[in-house]
Amino acid sequence: MRIAQVSPLYEAVPPRFYGGTERVVAHLTDALVDLGHEVTLFASAEARTKARLIPVRDEAIRLDPSPLKSDLASHMNALAQVRDRADEFDLIHFHTDMIHFPFFGDMAHRTLTTLHGRLDLKDLEGVYDRWRDFPLVSISDHQRLPLPGANWAGTVHHGMDEELYRFHPEPGGYLAFLGRISPEKRPDRAIEIAIGAGVPLRIAAKVDAADRDYYESRIRPLMDHPLVTYVGEIGDAEKSAFLGGAQALLFPIDWPEPFGLVMIEAMACGAPVIAYDCGSVPEVLEPGVTGMIVRSQAQAIAAVAETARYDRAAIRARFEARFSARVMAQRYLDLHTARAVTRKPAPTAPDLSLAASA
Repeated sequence: MRIAQVSPLYEAVPPRFYGGTERVVAHLTDALVDLGHEVTLFASAEARTKARLIPVRDEAIRLDPSPLKSDLASHMNALAQVRDRADEFDLIHFHTDMIHFPFFGDMAHRTLTTLHGRLDLKDLEGVYDRWRDFPLVSISDHQRLPLPGANWAGTVHHGMDEELYRFHPEPGGYLAFLGRISPEKRPDRAIEIAIGAGVPLRIAAKVDAADRDYYESRIRPLMDHPLVTYVGEIGDAEKSAFLGGAQALLFPIDWPEPFGLVMIEAMACGAPVIAYDCGSVPEVLEPGVTGMIVRSQAQAIAAVAETARYDRAAIRARFEARFSARVMAQRYLDLHTARAVTRKPAPTAPDLSLAASA
């Protein structure tokens, strides 16, 4: 099959540091190539991919040092290039939210649009009602709840390259927090859990400009505790050792997380996850096997000792069975195939009355 993958342009593909959507696009694209498909990736020029690359921007927006740049113009220029080449593809797979809808309405049946963000935002319902011809893919069933009437084609959980992160059979003596320093990610909860359990915590996290005040006023003072170490932002090269060495990953979120890629990154390394019961968490974690789902600080603190007894090889095995890039790619292919079958017109029955009268 000839497949186009259309990535957002905020981060490199895959990201050099923090970044979820572009990382998933990278893994999915390479897995589709490995499965024998002819794949073209529309992304910024520094992308690393097994597919044919069409560079639609000189570099990712985040990496671009220019103080004057337009996110909207970058994506519109990219979509124009996809449109110019649209006839080359059997399937055009967008990861760009909804911005492409007005430009591809005449070929919506040849597209998939994976929605990677939260959907409980004002105005979204009107957009997905207006452009109902576009089949949508959710990254968890929970993500769909704000838009139950949208044109959902299916749910495909994220996956990752099995070879990216190494399995670590023996943990180090610390807990890990990986992600962004932001109110909804609740690093304050992670610090409280670690202190309550008496286990060191290492925080590897990005601080966005929008969250700088929160970090300075609410989180930085908590990092003075002797059990807490702030590592800073890390990339894929450092994640394997960071997550693999952790006794457990703390995922104490306070928002409807659509997926939570860091959970399966930890599982790939063999580390269990202690997560609050929000968003997609119950779809990703298997309590008693890959992690524990909690609803209070007391439960989270107790989970630290409980998860230390988990079978780390079993955690890695569940990652390979459920969340490898190959599994993700095959689910997308199965979904597209199922849609193609339902769109195919039924064969016309022969007119037997004419045959009988001959």
